[in-house]
Amino acid sequence: MNRELILITGMSGSGKSIALHALEDAGYYCIDNLPPELLLPLLALEDQTQQNKLAIAMDVRSAHALHLVPAQLTQLRQNKVDVRLLFLDANTDTLVHRFSETRRNHPLSRADKGAAVSARDLVAAIELERQLLSDLREESHIIDTSLLRTVKLQDYVHSLVTAPSAQMTLMFESFAFKRGIPVHADFVFDVRMLPNPHYEAALKALTGRDLAVAQWLASQPPVQTMQAHISDFLDQWLPSLKNDHRSYVTVAIGCTGGQHRSVYLVETLYQRFSPHWVSLKRHRELDTL
Repeated sequence: MNRELILITGMSGSGKSIALHALEDAGYYCIDNLPPELLLPLLALEDQTQQNKLAIAMDVRSAHALHLVPAQLTQLRQNKVDVRLLFLDANTDTLVHRFSETRRNHPLSRADKGAAVSARDLVAAIELERQLLSDLREESHIIDTSLLRTVKLQDYVHSLVTAPSAQMTLMFESFAFKRGIPVHADFVFDVRMLPNPHYEAALKALTGRDLAVAQWLASQPPVQTMQAHISDFLDQWLPSLKNDHRSYVTVAIGCTGGQHRSVYLVETLYQRFSPHWVSLKRHRELDTL
């Protein structure tokens, strides 16, 4: 049986414990806050116990040794371990709010134990953490938890680990421009110029996953043209991205409200590409309802 390792990293307060619990429920043996120096010895030990599904969380508290991790993961892959990297992120305002709610200090804050941390110090600690984790972030599948409920984060983690292992995974994500562009997107397509079902009384309350909306949008020539152009672009460049050893590629499609046009295009593009690429789909705004 092939061995699996999921390495979870990310911003403090972004939900790593929730992700780890979701993986534990999925049958993974989970370890939190493992020092990088112990990664290879741990895998060697687990070799003897025949533990084939392992999930490990590392965070900025091990910043002194995080530079060791990329070479360690390369070695594990050479030893036929199926390695997946998951990076949990959130915007700074959300992280500040979460730390304020829990009244916990950030791991990089300079406050004495039990002392309050000023908002300025907290933001500085968060930005320093982003810098220290930037290299690992570049190699990982990223989940932005800024707007996610706990149950949806668990769903996202489950969808990732149940997807077939592949050299490259393609993620389609719909979003609303009014709530910001997904920070982890590799490609962003703006479809706000397309005909909008929002202005059709019978369709306004529905979403792009509903048949009536899908049929209406499919009948609009501009929508067909946009879908064809995005498909042609991806057909052209996905092989090159795979040859560049990319593990994950996120294609974000945005409209005004993230309810109709972007959702429909994510659904249709997912159907178009999933037979040829390992593909996942998300609807950021619908998943926060």
